Amino acid sequence: MSTHQQPDPRDRPARLTVGVVGAGRVGPALAASLQLAGHRPVAVSGISDASRRRAEQMLPGVPLVQPAEVLRRADLVLLTVPDDTLPGLVAGLAETGAVRPGQLLVHTSGRYGTKVLDPALRAGALPLALHPAMTFTGTPVDVQRLAGCSFGVTAPEELRTAAEALVIEMGGEPEWIAEEMRPLYHAALALGANHLVTLVAQSMELLRRAGVEAPDRMLGPLLGAALDNALRSGDAALTGPVARGDAGTVAAHVSELRRHAPQTVAGYLAMARATADRALAHGLLKPELAEDLLGVLAGGAGVPENGEDR
Repeated sequence: MSTHQQPDPRDRPARLTVGVVGAGRVGPALAASLQLAGHRPVAVSGISDASRRRAEQMLPGVPLVQPAEVLRRADLVLLTVPDDTLPGLVAGLAETGAVRPGQLLVHTSGRYGTKVLDPALRAGALPLALHPAMTFTGTPVDVQRLAGCSFGVTAPEELRTAAEALVIEMGGEPEWIAEEMRPLYHAALALGANHLVTLVAQSMELLRRAGVEAPDRMLGPLLGAALDNALRSGDAALTGPVARGDAGTVAAHVSELRRHAPQTVAGYLAMARATADRALAHGLLKPELAEDLLGVLAGGAGVPENGEDR
């Protein structure tokens, strides 16, 4: 449930015509969400066949046009392109005169704040950075997932109310991020969400090799509980052989991974070292057990046998 009160109607943006530049997974979902709030999508641009199909599915009846035409038709323009493409796109649109004074120009990059929109600002646009902290599928389910989704919001002070109102209208929760903190904010999200997908995919592959027929069914309850515990308790939720200091077990893991899936060894060692450091710092890993464990993680040859149950 949202912890934010709905904005006073007088603080909400007027009903706006909405355009999307970049029909990837994010833009059509945000535009569809704004449509549910009463705004009107009027134009979308997309290059690939997949983008065009996505736009037709998520925004039926909305014409596909060139980016400059999107800006000509829309009061609010969503720039939903890859991070590395964004600066050049903004500069190009400003140089060609496509940006109109008073036009709301919103990008959804986690990496950038509003400075990347400076060329458009000089042309009279109103710059907003609204980054949904969510993974997108490019299907209608994304609109539902926006309910309760946090957005990293960066905007000039005079546009803060409008930015937060737009987020709330999409069902999201605005979270103010300072311009200079955007890269750190985005790195934190990537560390958690993107790397989680890699870890889960690797774990499923290894379980299949071990003979598990339904690794997703096995991992679901375990990972759900681990995530819930981590969100509730942070480092106190650490468990498993690394946090316990079971150097022999960790050595066996590394040996098996080298034999069956050598491409996973580097990731296992890196995460185990990070886990050991955190467990040691928070008093979960006994110092007398840490030496042998860290030796294994550093590539130590021998691990003393230890039959103690833990």
